[in-house]
Amino acid sequence: MSEFDASRRRVLKTGAIAGAGMALPTIFTASSAAAFTNEPTGGTVTLGFNVPQTGPYADEGADELRAYELAVEHLNGGGDGGMMNTFSSKALQGNGILGKKVEYVTGDTQTKSDAARASAKSMIEKDGAVMITGGSSSGVAIAVQGLCQEAGVIFMAGLTHSNDTTGKDKKANGFRHFFNGYMSGAALAPVLKNLYGTDRTAYHLTADYTWGWTQEESIAAATEALGWNTVNKVRTPLAATDFSSYIAPVLNSGADVLVLNHYGGNMVNSLTNAVQFGLRDKVVNGKNFEIVVPLYSRLMAKGAGANVKGIHGSTNWHWTLQDEGSKAFVKSFGTKYGFPPSQAAHTTYCQTLLYADAVERAGTFNPCGVAGALEGFEFDGLGNGKTLYRAEDHQCFKDVLVVRGKENPTSEFDLLEVVEVTPRAQVEYAPDHPMFAGGQLGSCNPGA
Repeated sequence: MSEFDASRRRVLKTGAIAGAGMALPTIFTASSAAAFTNEPTGGTVTLGFNVPQTGPYADEGADELRAYELAVEHLNGGGDGGMMNTFSSKALQGNGILGKKVEYVTGDTQTKSDAARASAKSMIEKDGAVMITGGSSSGVAIAVQGLCQEAGVIFMAGLTHSNDTTGKDKKANGFRHFFNGYMSGAALAPVLKNLYGTDRTAYHLTADYTWGWTQEESIAAATEALGWNTVNKVRTPLAATDFSSYIAPVLNSGADVLVLNHYGGNMVNSLTNAVQFGLRDKVVNGKNFEIVVPLYSRLMAKGAGANVKGIHGSTNWHWTLQDEGSKAFVKSFGTKYGFPPSQAAHTTYCQTLLYADAVERAGTFNPCGVAGALEGFEFDGLGNGKTLYRAEDHQCFKDVLVVRGKENPTSEFDLLEVVEVTPRAQVEYAPDHPMFAGGQLGSCNPGA
């Protein structure tokens, strides 16, 4: 717990609430006098921070919570203000949101959709949360986004990389700042072509849920467009910890590239197993065997240690960026916690500020007013260059980073280096792109 205003943090434990796969009602109640769900009536407003505090993505969740605490501190006028000072919008004044002091509750998604829905539902119904944010799994994000649409509150997604979040499963009450699988493919393909050529044979190991499926589709399409051949695509359980049985067949497949569509602890374990099997020392088809990790993070690199050296992937943001917003955030976060923030922390901090700013610009907490303020909103000063929250699907478009594991890191935090900043224009796509087809954004639901 942080030192500031500790009494305002009410920790929500979700284990008992989630139960063992209990049925989750989707009917929400609101006062007949309220204009919308959980309209704040006193001097405070409550936000719900729903992150993986246990499970394979727990490291990401811990950093998300740190960033949320920092954002609340800045919104309430504490600290140095961080990216509020560099944000192109100047609506936030450090006096809370619309003059109301920001409080928050937390929940543990456990990287499970039913647990995440249960904790979000409790924060909305029992704690009066007017906005839910967080998550490090696309399965969780899609489930909670649907719940928030039903409940009549805004959902500001945390880490969710599946194309479906702002594709077939998009919702009018949901917004995503994080990039997606298509963008990773668009950023990575030219770099992989320059590094490894156009005559390659790829083998995919893929986390068996919505994120893995759409990342696999995106990376395979982008590399096949270069001339690469995809020899196999194998799905692996999210709960897996030992990937040896999945790595062994790669050796006899004829593949000379392994694509690990894994994240968090899954990627740490699968990459470790791949190195243990000697894949990085192999020569196949007359070429050095290569491994690609399309979605990367510093926290994953730390877990995998020396195994990440020279391995390429993409990331949403990195603490070494030198724009004013990134430097301000790194300074604030580092001062508070003693180490640099991850892309998970950056995403959730930005989402909190973007929500608060939209409320201020709209002059209301009504989710339909907030949605209207976010749709088509273009801004700068939060890292990654000029950013657009597209109205048609509520997806953010900004620069995407291609990174690789450093050969000679100088510290436990200096593990990745940015090899290319891919401009926003290169990763944009039409709202009706086939990878994002199906589903309708629908109409904003105020809930009451």
